Amino acid sequence: MKTTELRQSFLDYFAARQHEVVSSSSLVPAEDPTLLFTNAGMNQFKDLFLGREKRSYNRAASAQKCVRAGGKHNDLDNVGYTARHHTFFEMLGNFSFGDYFKEDAIAFAWEFLTSKEWLGLSADRLTVTVYSEDDESFAIWRDKIGVPEARIIRIGDKGERYESDNFWQMGDTGPCGPCTEVFYDHGADIPGGPPGSPEEDGDRFIEIWNVVFMQFNRQADGTMEPLPKPSVDTGMGLERVAAVLQDVHSNYEIDLFVNLLTAAARLLKQENNSITAEVDELVGQASMRVIADHIRSCAFLIADGITPSNENRGFVLRRIIRRAVRHGHKLGFSEGFFSRLVKPLVLEMGTAYPELQRGEEMISRILANEEAQFSRTLDKGLRLLEAEIERLDSSLIPGKTVFTLYDTYGFPLDLTNDIARERGLELDKTGFEEEMEVQRQRARAASSFNTDYSAAAEGEATSFVGYESLHTQASIKAIICDGERISVADADTDCDLQIILDQTPFYSESGGQIGDCGFMESNDGSLFEVRDTRRLQDSVLHLGVVLKGAFRVDSVVTARVDGSLRSATAANHSATHLLHAALRKVLGEHVQQKGSLVNSERLRFDFTHFESISDEELTAVNHMVNSQIRANTPVHTEEMSIAAARSRGAMALFGEKYGEQVRVLEMGETDERGAPFSIELCGGTHVRRTGDIGHLIITSESAIASGVRRVEAVTGAGADRHAAEALASLRAAAGLLKTSPDKVCEQLSTVMDRQKALEKQLGQLKSQAASQAGDDLLAQAKKHGDISYLMASIDGADRKTLMETADQLKNKLGQGVVVLASEDDGAMALVAGVTKALSATVKAGDVIKQMTAVMGGKGGGRPDMAQGGGGDSAKLDEAFAAVEAWLKQQISE
Repeated sequence: MKTTELRQSFLDYFAARQHEVVSSSSLVPAEDPTLLFTNAGMNQFKDLFLGREKRSYNRAASAQKCVRAGGKHNDLDNVGYTARHHTFFEMLGNFSFGDYFKEDAIAFAWEFLTSKEWLGLSADRLTVTVYSEDDESFAIWRDKIGVPEARIIRIGDKGERYESDNFWQMGDTGPCGPCTEVFYDHGADIPGGPPGSPEEDGDRFIEIWNVVFMQFNRQADGTMEPLPKPSVDTGMGLERVAAVLQDVHSNYEIDLFVNLLTAAARLLKQENNSITAEVDELVGQASMRVIADHIRSCAFLIADGITPSNENRGFVLRRIIRRAVRHGHKLGFSEGFFSRLVKPLVLEMGTAYPELQRGEEMISRILANEEAQFSRTLDKGLRLLEAEIERLDSSLIPGKTVFTLYDTYGFPLDLTNDIARERGLELDKTGFEEEMEVQRQRARAASSFNTDYSAAAEGEATSFVGYESLHTQASIKAIICDGERISVADADTDCDLQIILDQTPFYSESGGQIGDCGFMESNDGSLFEVRDTRRLQDSVLHLGVVLKGAFRVDSVVTARVDGSLRSATAANHSATHLLHAALRKVLGEHVQQKGSLVNSERLRFDFTHFESISDEELTAVNHMVNSQIRANTPVHTEEMSIAAARSRGAMALFGEKYGEQVRVLEMGETDERGAPFSIELCGGTHVRRTGDIGHLIITSESAIASGVRRVEAVTGAGADRHAAEALASLRAAAGLLKTSPDKVCEQLSTVMDRQKALEKQLGQLKSQAASQAGDDLLAQAKKHGDISYLMASIDGADRKTLMETADQLKNKLGQGVVVLASEDDGAMALVAGVTKALSATVKAGDVIKQMTAVMGGKGGGRPDMAQGGGGDSAKLDEAFAAVEAWLKQQISE
């Protein structure tokens, strides 16, 4: 059975058993600060298991794309060297949210794995494990399924109670429970023993199915409280089961990987005629496996909106790319090979994951840019490492060398470790960490994802009514002071205050739009200023201060949003949607939003693009947005299912979490196909008609990261102010140039031409004056033996004039040294010239060092000509004297 067939067969099996087939979530976990990447099928259902979210179904199945290459779950070092480790893999899962439990979950697993209608695996090759205390699961396997007791293994604790491979816990607290696993026996010819035995780490018995029975809620004190609705979380590794079905031992031998490896090997043969190995031989190499694995994780990460950077997820992506490039370099690939593997990957997996097809061009370009950037330093770094290895008198590569490779050449620690392992060497990791304490903190930020649930706000839900009205009456459900609940707050309450209401017109910060500001007022005249609004799970936190009076839990208040700030913010938010659409139409559909900031003053929009935007392109975008604003079309919002929204072509925001029902926003004129200018999923606040935006002015465009650009703009009153200030500056410039505003550029060009001519004339005069002064200075030259030397100051000479004068004087001295100094516009310039024959004995750079040692400042240059600057001009004579003494010593020696 092919890998694609296995994936579909799994989903079909559970769809036929009333499971909702749910699409894979993004590799970027939405609103989950505990995870670096999505690493399991259950991640997208986490809030369902915790009871924080409800959906229309209580059974689900999915094929989830996963990455384990950073943070707690990091398999990167093992990839390429083992049969089953990957940075990217697919987890097939079936889930029950308070519906079926152990008996049905075990029956589903066994039927799918062993039934002739489905996978048809031999029952004799399967062994199961259960948690040692889980008698119920043991009995189901033995009595209901018929597995012999000898092949049902109880796995006990490895320390404290519940510390077992067969007891799963989400964290120190929260849902948890025993699990049962199914292992496939690859045969006695493969080293290794059954699970639970001393030889369990061998490759004979491989786990292919894991069912977690979430039946407890672990408390902070370790108490296990039974869940009211026990649930099921199943995981089946696609690549592992495909290897079993295709009768191969390694995951890299399944059809999916063989096709990728073959494509890479053929590419290598085509571009490198010196490679004599056949394609089949190349496919089996460890470096080729690294490349085939890494192209999957890199392409999927980029498709989900991550770009290479030096922070967080982007840093992990950069590490994976560089590891692949290094292994390609080792095999003999030329620069640019990695990006050419995107097309074979899209052919292999694009049907199951259309985001690969949509992003093919963008993925290829980002990989090509990153590869080219790294390739420029790879050879130098490898030469440095090779030289260090040759000097080693032990098997330990010094931490300082590892740090230099990291800091100067961009070698991540694991890449250097790869190279060392191939040579039978080790890294001095302690020394490395000592060398890079500051950078180490930045690298570790990739795994600094910590739990951020507020116990104080738990259980309080706030409904948002701010689309319809800017004010409402509401009841105070909770008052939080420095993270703790209190019953009353007044003007003397000195802490960070948050108030939770049962309903609110205040929009909480989300999707780049800042939270609303405003006031809460009670009937007795008490006043609370809301300075920011944020959401935490189902609660809306109103952050602010009590201005007068007091506020109590369960009291009623009138909550009122600052309408002028909301209106200006809404205009900027709506403008970002038009701007996004215009950028895609002008620059191309590879443009994807990478972040935004929307407040009442301005908007900022970050997006993927690979080169600077020309003035013509920026003007076209600005004009396109303002055309849509002038059209003054209504802005439509509609609630619909996520599937319906996608079928309408609605764009989703990168990194946002969407439920079953989403809010779709349509803006602008429709085209010949009836499609609106902009259609996106968005829960933010917006204008009612595009004309309400007023107009837009793009104020800046810049690069903020590799492949990511930023546009900033203003709208409405902000655009009016910007235009007025620009016009005032233009008029002021016209006044200074004594011309009209429409002729400023023409007049400025004339003035600049005149300035260039005057500067040229001044330079000539300075050179003439310096030359004349130089002739006069020759009489001051001194001699020591056969060597002449001249040290002098030329008032008002610039550095260029000093250099020219020093050259002239050297020629006239015959054999000697010239040292010139000048103070021009408060800056000290130094020049030293040494005749060619003498430069082997006396170097100009050493002369400058003697000067700066006395005066301060810095400098350097060639043996025959050097320059310096800065320092204390009052010490010039002292510096000349020091140089004279030093010269005499050098010449005498």
